[in-house]
Amino acid sequence: MTTVAVLGTYDTKGVELAFVATTLRGQGFATLEIDVGSFDAPAAPPDISRDAVLAALGPDANVSAILARRDRGECVALMARAATACVTRLVAEGKIHGILSLGGGGGTAIATAAMRALPIGFPKVMVSTLASGQTAHYVGTVDIVMVPAIVDVSGLNRISRTIFENAAGALAGLVTAAERRRQRPSADKPIIVASMFGNTTGCVTEARRIVEAAGFEVLVFHATGTGGRAMESLIASGLVAGVLDITTTEWADELVGGVLTAGSERLDAAGKAGIPTIVTPGCLDMVNFGEPATVPPQFAGRTFYRHNPQVTLMRTNPAECAQLGRILAEKLNRYRGPVTVLLPLGGISVISAPGQPFHDPAADRALFESLKTHLRPGIPVVEFPSAINDPAFAQACAAQLLAHLKARS
Repeated sequence: MTTVAVLGTYDTKGVELAFVATTLRGQGFATLEIDVGSFDAPAAPPDISRDAVLAALGPDANVSAILARRDRGECVALMARAATACVTRLVAEGKIHGILSLGGGGGTAIATAAMRALPIGFPKVMVSTLASGQTAHYVGTVDIVMVPAIVDVSGLNRISRTIFENAAGALAGLVTAAERRRQRPSADKPIIVASMFGNTTGCVTEARRIVEAAGFEVLVFHATGTGGRAMESLIASGLVAGVLDITTTEWADELVGGVLTAGSERLDAAGKAGIPTIVTPGCLDMVNFGEPATVPPQFAGRTFYRHNPQVTLMRTNPAECAQLGRILAEKLNRYRGPVTVLLPLGGISVISAPGQPFHDPAADRALFESLKTHLRPGIPVVEFPSAINDPAFAQACAAQLLAHLKARS
């Protein structure tokens, strides 16, 4: 029978969680009730106790001390780690096929931490008192369905029962759809992911055309911080065969302080996955800010370009470019799979080509030389006189990736 997990703090939400579990069983699913509470005894009996959840962390001398202090923040952080370890193991073992949780602030933090660790496509529903606000830090880059609780998750009444029953129905639909997807013959093509910005659209479009003609499905991610994190998450899920990382611009924002950073883990996933990867320094000439008034005062006197009324671009200088080259090299030096670096010497974006506002040969030279200097031997670097959106450069990116994929297969 298909089994779904009902996870939550059974000391404070046990009655409500048990109601949802009963509802799901009434729809034909088996349930596995998982307690991630920290303080009082469960208000309803779970199938997996909090001690069993904590055991998923392995021997940890700090567990008893943290629980003894009864500090809410510490306990939430501890149970989030434990729930993640427990749930990911259950999914890997094929013991659960969907997960649902109810919670306020603490319960939402614990449950969504576990959900974010699960693969894209695995059914996840979170009923939360926080679902109507800013949910980015709960959802992350995965497909968690957040359902507003409307009233507090505190007792059963005509409103809460309606919300909980709807959430159970939503999970049931997601699980059923996932089951049908698993049963039908797969005609899916291997996935290639690509990073793109408006300033690298020409390159990615041409490379995508070639790679798709070779029998792959190309998923394009906009390098706006969220897009880069989503791409990294998909690579980490194991669903990706290769990477066209044409647009590594998010590292410029991470280093300099722009608004479109994808975080310090950008470029890590492909290396850990060991899959064929092409990397170019696309759009590392620019740092993104909002309207001109939002540019921090310490950047007065720098070179700017108003991309549109809401976006102001700042040209990276030679010192920053040298740092970016070193960062990219250090990331790529840890790659376990085949990786090739391609350098478009004629311009790393539309606006850095000769005659354009961000044309700065000294900055580009600092970027290229630093990257080559810090890169370990054995990683090929191919230089092209053309700009990044030249069809010949795009074709070379596609050809290099396809060669890696062919050698791997």
